[in-house]
Amino acid sequence: MTPELTDRPALARARRRAAGAPADFLHAETIADLQERLAEVKRTFTAPAVVTGHPELWASAFPQARVVADAELLALEPGAHDLVIHGLALHWANDPVGQLVQCRAALKPDGLLLAALFGGQTLHELRAALAEAEAAVSGGLSPRVLPMGEIRDLGALLQRAGFALPVADAFTQRVSYRDTLHLMHDLRAMGETNALTARPRRFARRALFAAAEAIYRASFGTDDGRLPATFEIVVLTGWAPHDSQPKPLRPGSAAARLADALKVPEQNPNGQDPPRD
Repeated sequence: MTPELTDRPALARARRRAAGAPADFLHAETIADLQERLAEVKRTFTAPAVVTGHPELWASAFPQARVVADAELLALEPGAHDLVIHGLALHWANDPVGQLVQCRAALKPDGLLLAALFGGQTLHELRAALAEAEAAVSGGLSPRVLPMGEIRDLGALLQRAGFALPVADAFTQRVSYRDTLHLMHDLRAMGETNALTARPRRFARRALFAAAEAIYRASFGTDDGRLPATFEIVVLTGWAPHDSQPKPLRPGSAAARLADALKVPEQNPNGQDPPRD
């Protein structure tokens, strides 16, 4: 049996700690982005749902939505919603395809999914600094930052989950910090601390963080002494299948040749001109 990537009880504890003093600016940016996308869709959604690990933030932004936790089994009724938003939590899923399948099952035909999650460029500076520091200090590597998917791979999850018209795109937020301690304080206030099942269970040596700080500054530090941190938010868009949606043409059904449209001679796959009449 494959071990689970995320320790769900540890993630729940991290989120409870964050609720007392949240750093919610990334959620605010993501919510604003999704609201702008919805404004561009020429449709009124009357039965929305939001899946998230931060219900207070998302419920206030989408007051008409049913808000459910991003548990392994989502509390969504099949075919009950015309819009499902997965709010900045899918990166922690042990089975992201399963989460998307459940979202699709909860949608009415031609219902819309918007799923936002952290992408592979997120915290790449911290990840690189910690890895280099740990290799130097202890001669090995430990899972200290959640691995996150690249946008191309994440987009493919929509197709695997059975969504029509799948699209994946991303936007980036760059934040600067005085030092790594303040960055990690913000991650704690986001509920995004290390909740990996395979995480180290002992306190890290002080020398590790001192080395990571020095490497971070040498590799990424700015001229004014700040440390930049990148957060990539990937947005997955897909529709529950419906007969009214555009369908791809069958191979060989084109009414015109590409060569004619481009006004160039047609060539065989081997690169030679075809025989002429």
